[in-house]
Formats: sequence, structure tokens, C-alpha cells
Amino acid sequence: MGSAAGGKVPGMPRLNATTLSTLGPSVSTPRYDRAAVRPGIVHLGVGGFHRSHQALYVERLLEAGQRDWGICGVGVLPGDRRMAQVMAAQDGLYTLVVKHPDGFLDARVVGSVVEYLFAPDDPETVVERMAAEATRIVSLTVTEGGYNTSAATGEFVGDAPDVLADLRPAATLRTSFGLVTEALARRRARGLPPFTVVSCDNIPHNGDLARRSFAAFAALRDPDLGEWVAAEVAFPNSMVDRITPVTTDEDRAELARRFGVEDAWPVVCEPWTQWVLEDAFPAGRPPLEDVGVQLVADVAPYELMKLRLLNAGHQVLAHLGRLAGLEYVHEACQDPLFRVFLRGYLDEEATPTLAPVPGIDLDRYKADLIGRFANPQVRDTLDRVRENASDRVPQFLLPVIRANLARGGEIRRSAAVLAGWARAAEGADDAGLPLALVDPRAEALGAGADRQATEPLAFLADRDVFGDLADDDRFAAAYTGALASLRERGARATVQELVSPRRRG
Repeated sequence: MGSAAGGKVPGMPRLNATTLSTLGPSVSTPRYDRAAVRPGIVHLGVGGFHRSHQALYVERLLEAGQRDWGICGVGVLPGDRRMAQVMAAQDGLYTLVVKHPDGFLDARVVGSVVEYLFAPDDPETVVERMAAEATRIVSLTVTEGGYNTSAATGEFVGDAPDVLADLRPAATLRTSFGLVTEALARRRARGLPPFTVVSCDNIPHNGDLARRSFAAFAALRDPDLGEWVAAEVAFPNSMVDRITPVTTDEDRAELARRFGVEDAWPVVCEPWTQWVLEDAFPAGRPPLEDVGVQLVADVAPYELMKLRLLNAGHQVLAHLGRLAGLEYVHEACQDPLFRVFLRGYLDEEATPTLAPVPGIDLDRYKADLIGRFANPQVRDTLDRVRENASDRVPQFLLPVIRANLARGGEIRRSAAVLAGWARAAEGADDAGLPLALVDPRAEALGAGADRQATEPLAFLADRDVFGDLADDDRFAAAYTGALASLRERGARATVQELVSPRRRG
């Protein structure tokens, strides 16, 4: 998420509850009494995506008369302090700007976050809010890496410093695991049913993963509590989708210029939104199906579709497109060469690994997806998509590669994408301009990239990320061939060869 920079616009009041009524008719505003709303949902990780997605669905509920399902947002990390300051100054209000491909902007002020707490300053209040009887859902957007699991084993990393700190008696809690587990323990002691924990992160089987992580932490604190969390707390799986780029100063200025709203941290997004949710809420839930959420018995087909088409498709464009000097997702998707390359990945590599998705026409979904990526108004950067690839690639792209290796399917494009990541990790694009490696494993990945001129598989040697992928001869050949081409001829020539008719690899 971007910083909330920028000063006040002279003569324009800052968005808050007092100034809400002064906004012009071009901006939609809440049509309900926010003072009458009670928080029934506590959400950890109030970033741009949460505010463009889940908070908007809740906004629709509040507009429809549901008053017990407001959101209490929680900042868990020290870096969330700026968001806490903005939310306090704006009474939890923010502007959501939907950017349509034709340039039309739809602006609405969202009021569903009726409370915001900053855990580093007051973890006790956060725990008590979750432990309160009115709280029936605790939801999460803590990123792919926020579940503290090993990429190689999938197991919870119990010796992480923050985890160990939270396990000490009378600790000042600092992790989502410590906060949520303490709240669950208090509810259990008070005879209250556990709340439902809903992961809204882009991870396969995100509810199952959340259950394993939170139950593992609880078991380290108390084995009996760990068994209770695993058995009694509901963790429904979900699939969430809405492209939400980082908010920029240009976005803030455009909002002020076109709509007369001074908002320190608005959110911009595409028109498309989708939320598929497993219907498993023993503590009760609002009528989400009335506001566009798909409640299903099995989320798996939908999440695999999204992860392997949209999320992996982003990776397909980002690493190679950035090497070629492109800056934005829409530039890469509008480029005829990269567009054909993306469609080839979607059709020949990703789709064959998917099961049928109830109610979804995959050809239509892929066509819509390319149109979404090509939306020039969203201005999502390839650098944002490339960030934290060591968390994203193992979730999005590696399962496609492994499935195709197992079935003898096509792998050349996916191998080239990994080679593009490795080449970019050397620190420069094809023109020699610097490329930053923003990743929690930047040191290890950078070291591998530095050796690959003489050790072509050095980048893949990080088994915590890639497992035994480098040991597969067919993949290693495709990967090293692509890497050599990238180093010798650059991304555009490498992609051109891959989209040209030839024998399958």
C-alpha cells in the first residue's frame, strides 16, 4: 500500500463525518446512520484491497438495513500507524474510486469501517473487541506471507521471533496469531461461542491454511487450546478478486480536482469484483448472498481458476514485461506480443490444470481477464505485481508448472517467466536501467541471481521457494534455455520465439 502523502488542498475541507454532507452530488455517500451501526466484524489488515472489496460488500449490507455488521478495522503492524492516523482524522471514511476503461470514474464514500484500532499501541482493546459477544466474524488480509508457514514444508514456523515473543507469559501481543488466539481463549472461558475466522488472502485453501496456522500457534501456547481451535473454530475458504493498485498522489489530486473531495488515502480499483465464500458460519453471518457474494459448498474450483489464471497471469506479464522496459500492467497487456504470450499461457498451460468451475465459462472468463488487465485507467504497476514474488509465485505459478510436469503438459512459458524473475533479480532491465528486488527473501534470491551467469540453476536452488523443481530435467532444460536467451537477446526476442509456432517443449 502506498503512503498517504500530500497536504490539505486550500479551501477544501478534509473528508470526515462533519464534512460529509458538504460533498457534491457526483459523489455517493452513506445513506444510513453510522452512529447506529455496531461492529460485528473485526478485520485485521485494513489495506487497499480490503477497502475496495470486503468493506464495500459490507457497505451494501448497511445500506440494506443490516446494522449489526459494521467493521472494526485493526492495524497489526507498526507500519499501519499511518493508516490509523488517516482513519482517525477521517472518522473511518474513505473514498472508493472505480476506474472504468473508458475513463469514467465512479466515486463513493464508504462508511462501513465504523471503528479502527491500532494494536501496537493498545493490544488489549483489540483483544477485547474480538472477545466481545457482538463480534461474530474476524477476517484477515495479512498477505500471502502473513500465515508464517514454510514455503517448503507448509508447516507453521514456531520459532519466528515475534511468535516466540507472543508465547511468553503476560506478553504484549504483537502478531495476529497472539491477538486472535487470546480473544478465542477469553470467549471459551466466558462460555461464548468462537467467532468465525475468514481469510481474504490470495492463497489456495486460505481457510484451511488459516486453521493450521492459528491452531498451531494455539497449541504452542496450550495443547488443549490448540485442539479446541482446530475442532471448534470455523475457517471457511474464500476466493476474492478485485484489482486494486497502490494509491498515488495523482489519485488524490484527481479526486480533489474532479469530485471536490480531499481524502488523505482514497482507494482506486477496477469495476470487476468477485467474492466466493464457503458457507460455514456457525456463529451466524449477514445475508451476504443479497449483496453479490457467491455462497458455495466448495470454493476450490473458483480459487484455482483465479489463482492460476489471474494471479499467475499477473506474474506472466510482470517479470518479462518489466525486463522489456514496460511499466504498467495495461501497457504489457496492450502490447500485441505480450498479449499473445499471456493468452498462450492461459490456454495451453493454466487451463489444462483446472477442473470445471460451476457456473463459469472459462473462455469468457479469460477474455474478460485480458480486458481487465488492459484497462488503461487502473494504472497498476508491474513493480507492484513483482513485489514479494517469493510469496506469490509458489502459490500462483509453481502449482501450474508441477501439474503440467506430472501430466506431460506445456511448460515453456512458465519456465520463461521464472527465468525472467531470475534475470530481473540481477538488478537491471534489458536497457540496463535499475530494477529493485522487493522481496522478503531478497538477499538469498539476489545471491542466487548473482551466480547464475556461471551456475544457470543457482536461482532455483532456493528450495524454500522452489522445492525440487531444479531436479526435473525437462523443466531445467526449458528454464536454462530461456535464461540464456534472456541474457543474450533480451525479453522481447525471447517472448517472440515462444509465441512463434514450433514444436511443444
